[in-house]
Amino acid sequence: MAQSTKYLIVASIEAYTGKSGTILGLAHQFQEQGFSIAYSKPIGTCFGDQASGANEADVAFVADALGLKETDIGWPLVPLQRETVEKRLKHEDTTDYKGLLKENLANKQANIVILEGAGTLWEGSLFGLSIVDMATTLDASVLLVARYHSPLIVDSLLTVKLALGDHLAGMVINDIPNEELEVAQTLIKPYLESHGVPVLGLLPASRLLRSVSVREISHQLNAQVLCRGDRLDLMVESLTIGAMNVNSALEYFRQGQNKAVVTGGDRTDLQLAALETSTSCLILTGHMSPQPLIISRAEDLEVPILSVDLDTLSTVEIVDQAFGKVRLQEKIKVNCIQELMVQNFDIARLIQQLSG
Repeated sequence: MAQSTKYLIVASIEAYTGKSGTILGLAHQFQEQGFSIAYSKPIGTCFGDQASGANEADVAFVADALGLKETDIGWPLVPLQRETVEKRLKHEDTTDYKGLLKENLANKQANIVILEGAGTLWEGSLFGLSIVDMATTLDASVLLVARYHSPLIVDSLLTVKLALGDHLAGMVINDIPNEELEVAQTLIKPYLESHGVPVLGLLPASRLLRSVSVREISHQLNAQVLCRGDRLDLMVESLTIGAMNVNSALEYFRQGQNKAVVTGGDRTDLQLAALETSTSCLILTGHMSPQPLIISRAEDLEVPILSVDLDTLSTVEIVDQAFGKVRLQEKIKVNCIQELMVQNFDIARLIQQLSG
């Protein structure tokens, strides 16, 4: 690769496709090959969330995981929040964000600057910072990350090729269920390649990457931690509701691994049954304290117990949303995605694309 700085935008067609994870895996491989890396997230993507610090935390996490210096980081230029959008619509904000982007990246002394795009190709258009805008402004290459849903994903991916043209360096399709891997390898990849779309990676689904820490669940539920607050880094892979008789529950609980069990604070029988299986945490609804023997058993087994002042349905809905918006905030996940990328991503071909 030539010594001039290359810009690579990691993009998606929907939110929560695994862009940050892909960036961590990519950057790790670039660094292993001796390339210096800088990272930027021009658009803050927390529309409707007044705590724009969430974006800064994400950027800081990626930067820390890659061992980047402050001078290697590009913080969000504008958050996608109602206030900033309305200012732009009222012409109160007339900032030239394209120029600001170029200025922001001008001092990045790196072989490759990786930019993380917003949720879709078009988000940020209002500010001149959509994927197409940035690719044109920086003469950047684009790597698209897509989550597998069905073979119909091909429709969307061909449309991306039309939108990006020669800026498209390739695609990664991730979260592919084991039973769909053969279809992805023998049908989808060859078809896309025949239409000029380089498929650089097919990543199998990982239960670990879709898991959520007990700490994150506790935060989302605003829960009271009744015991083993030192074990909140345990990962939860599935959610189970305990609302049946204890004999049925025991068989049901045995089917799930590293699960969170939601049950009433008064259901001592179900709480004990859950603790005797692979459970990462107990979530007790109704804001009721469990019996001392439950606390004692959970302490021995190192299983955190969370107490929430919510009904079961509300609790399940909140935890389900946490699974749907999984973020890479645990080192174990970083290691997992880096290993997946090493095994399933053609880094040599991407480097060749960037050199062209």
